[in-house]
Amino acid sequence: MSSLSSLLHVSSGMLLLAEHLDRMLLMFRDATLQRILECGIVAVVRSESPARLVSVVRALAAGGVVAAEITFTVPDAIEVIRQVRRELSDTVILGAGTVLDTETARAALLAGAEYIVAPTLNLDVIRLCRRYDKVVMPGALTPTEILTAWEAGADIVKVFPADLGGPPYFKAIRGPLPQIRLMPTGGVDLNTAANFLQAGASCLGIGGSLVEPKAVASGDFDRITELASRYRAIVRQCRGLS
Repeated sequence: MSSLSSLLHVSSGMLLLAEHLDRMLLMFRDATLQRILECGIVAVVRSESPARLVSVVRALAAGGVVAAEITFTVPDAIEVIRQVRRELSDTVILGAGTVLDTETARAALLAGAEYIVAPTLNLDVIRLCRRYDKVVMPGALTPTEILTAWEAGADIVKVFPADLGGPPYFKAIRGPLPQIRLMPTGGVDLNTAANFLQAGASCLGIGGSLVEPKAVASGDFDRITELASRYRAIVRQCRGLS
């Protein structure tokens, strides 16, 4: 075999390997996204103290809410992400929230986050997540912001603050933009969760009405598990699964 033929053979093999790796990475991102959508809930884990947050995520998972984001308003959020990943491994789908820039996004991914959530729309953050084949959920509110986020590569668009328009706003958005996966955050509670799902939400972002600050502060993890179970029951009922 000539040197040129050998080089072409090696180059072809490297190209096939690269394509195979790309497909594998895409499968990993798709698997993460599918697990989030199946769960139907992303718990927003926010606290002034990081001490009990591993136990909080464990309690959420015990109630069926296996997708949780550790927000960067939590002190030492990076270390909390590392601890959750180390102690709970793949039993939870771990994300990082309140991510406002690429530096924070990359640090979170390196610490073990599988997806990035933001309250705002930063196209560079979306590009970074696509580069690393990680799920990304940027924040948006107006139809233009929502479409911009989707066309830039968002896997799910976090509509925030969702309580400004409520479920009727979701229904209105879904009319011209039915292809976009939307997640309301802000204003989602036991009274509104079903309404958001019926209006077309793909999943729900739930903070203090699920991860109750009082329960976190007192270490009442049974309460968090109970709430997680109630929200999961709502998701299953709306999807005709129970």
